[in-house]
Amino acid sequence: MKKTFQVATLLAAMALSTPLLAKTFVYVSEADDGTIARYALNEQTGALQLLGRTPAGGKVMPLALSADHQHLYAAIRSKPLRLQSWKIDRATGDLSKTGEVSAAASYPYISTDKQGRFLLGASYDGDVVHVYRLAQEGGVIAPPVGSYKTGHAAHSVIVDDAGQTAYVGNLGTDRVLQLELSKTGELSALANGYVKTAAENGPRHSVLSPDQRYLYNVGEMGGIITQYSRNAQGELSKIAETPNAVAAEYKLQHGLERPPGYSDTTPRIWAADIHITPDGRFLYVSERTSSTLTGYHVDKNSGKLTLIGSWPVEQQPRSFAITGDGRWLIASGEKSKVTGSYAIDSQSGALKKVSEAPAGGDANWVSIVSD
Repeated sequence: MKKTFQVATLLAAMALSTPLLAKTFVYVSEADDGTIARYALNEQTGALQLLGRTPAGGKVMPLALSADHQHLYAAIRSKPLRLQSWKIDRATGDLSKTGEVSAAASYPYISTDKQGRFLLGASYDGDVVHVYRLAQEGGVIAPPVGSYKTGHAAHSVIVDDAGQTAYVGNLGTDRVLQLELSKTGELSALANGYVKTAAENGPRHSVLSPDQRYLYNVGEMGGIITQYSRNAQGELSKIAETPNAVAAEYKLQHGLERPPGYSDTTPRIWAADIHITPDGRFLYVSERTSSTLTGYHVDKNSGKLTLIGSWPVEQQPRSFAITGDGRWLIASGEKSKVTGSYAIDSQSGALKKVSEAPAGGDANWVSIVSD
């Protein structure tokens, strides 16, 4: 009897510790608390377990991973403006700060190239994109080596897999900028330097298809997903627009730009983030007023989007991320007390919530690291 009890106790302990054995870790910045929450994600069940919180100091918001997933970068948007470098312990998920430098602007979005050379930041307040060189050991080197004046309200910047072209969601100009990224980090206009979106759509975040043939941008104010094709030089051509899927159901009016001090009780479109699964089959966007995620099937040839459905998620979902195997989606909510884990149906792309874990104040950016 005693032996049976010991075995049962051991099995129970193993079950409780299963998430800790996972090699997939989730990081969520918590701006109000000045912390980065660390989670373990069970790769088999999608269970999410809070491991702890790492103090970052200040209003920590956008996160980005190094190309080798050994370092996590964070932008502090309260003064003094900073860029932080954190070493990731791949066994435990712990973060150790390896560096901090002054930021040349306040960045709502940062990203890195796949060659491990640069960190890029888009500044909504400064109307500029900056490029910082990354040190061999992974730290950010200041000041920036590249700079490009964007026009009003630059909201995102991503780089293609080849590390040659950068794309900027320029919310205030209804343009997606297309820029050449040199080997030394300088930015210059590619062709005429931009392509247009629908008027007052407010282009926010963008994502490239895994095969690099298409770029999709979601508009914050119009909620329209604009699809562009890419040629061999990286130039974009608009080929399709997909309307917002939840505006009618939730009776949302057209969105407005939201500067500091914005106040409006009218329910309006307020789209935020966009991601595509690693196999390129499913694309998702978040909308904050309705607190929903909407999914689309992506045609493997044309890249055309077909609506799958929409699902309620954490309140005011500013950010979400998809695991490297495409099985799980993790969503945070700026006004939610939890971070949610969702299973992605491999056949339909539908989402199903499978787990949640505590979140801090203003949870706003999600990054995932896995083997």
